[in-house]
Amino acid sequence: MNVVFTCGGTGGHIVPAIAIANTWKEHYPDSRILFIGGTEKMERELIPKAGYELISLETHGISRGKSPAAMWHNVKTVVSTLKAVAACKKIFREVKPQVIVGTGGYASFPALLAGSRMGIPTCVHESNAVPGMTTRMAAKWVDRVLVCFTDSAKYYPDPKKVSVVGMPVRREFIYTDKAQARSILGLDHRPVVVSTFGSQGAEAMNQMIAELFRLEKLAGYPFQHIHGVGSFGWRWMPQLVKAKGVDLEKETSISMKEYIYDMPTVMTAADIVISRAGASSCNEIAACGKPCILIPSPNVTDNHQEKNARALENKGGAIVMLEKDSSAQAVMDCITGLLKDKPRYESMVKALHGISIPDSAEQVCKIMRELTKGNK
Repeated sequence: MNVVFTCGGTGGHIVPAIAIANTWKEHYPDSRILFIGGTEKMERELIPKAGYELISLETHGISRGKSPAAMWHNVKTVVSTLKAVAACKKIFREVKPQVIVGTGGYASFPALLAGSRMGIPTCVHESNAVPGMTTRMAAKWVDRVLVCFTDSAKYYPDPKKVSVVGMPVRREFIYTDKAQARSILGLDHRPVVVSTFGSQGAEAMNQMIAELFRLEKLAGYPFQHIHGVGSFGWRWMPQLVKAKGVDLEKETSISMKEYIYDMPTVMTAADIVISRAGASSCNEIAACGKPCILIPSPNVTDNHQEKNARALENKGGAIVMLEKDSSAQAVMDCITGLLKDKPRYESMVKALHGISIPDSAEQVCKIMRELTKGNK
């Protein structure tokens, strides 16, 4: 049985596709699984690393500006999209997929459109609480729309197409043991805070964390702190932290890394997570059941991150702090208050477990199987 996944641009689009593909491969080890994405670095690194075949096609997003440059950009977008649709049709005639699954990003649009026009069963998974432009367009002609949150169904014109399946995440986020994770990381009995703001790292957030380290030292390190800086922040943040009087070579309560490679282990060991509010981050936090302080990026299309964060907040699983309000002292007060308020803490854990759907990837695979009936 041949399957095509199409996605690109960000980890929030690519990671769930890989999680679904892994689950599908467990059930159908002889399947040919092909990914179609754009030419961005993220998909070219993550997908082959996961062991899957990738075909990259040139695609572009739509500019919402009204300048001549924006209009010219959109002309190029239309041309590249038409070329990509034609290329996808050629690929599908050769591969003969039984089902096509899109998980978001403008790179997924040509494959979903081509598959639909060729009569191949198609479905699109939206990881954000509010659908992006690609999903809104694709929802009109794909066979099924899959969403993470119950409240998201209201954004689609045909509710019969919509299924709430949650966010497919790596199983380690759900089944890793906390005590074992803490042992692996060499942590003591104190609470653990984990903070990360993406692979690049957000400059304002890293500056805030550097000041937070200083406050932690002044308070006598009431908790342990693991921070993922990101590639950009790694160039300058160690010097900033040192200038604030925190010697990372001597202070065992703080661990600052360029990247957190084993995120399931680190997040499982945590008591509180501080993060942006990308779709993947929100759903991994929910899968782990970790009370969190979410600081949405103000620089994303359609303010998706704040909408994701509010979805968790409205269910009682997150504290949302806008970037303009996220001083180190405000974050420190939030952490210490939450650690002291056990009833609220436990309520947040319960709420997050209620949001998460542990068998999300299995549910998507079940829908894929339903779509393949009569298309063998």
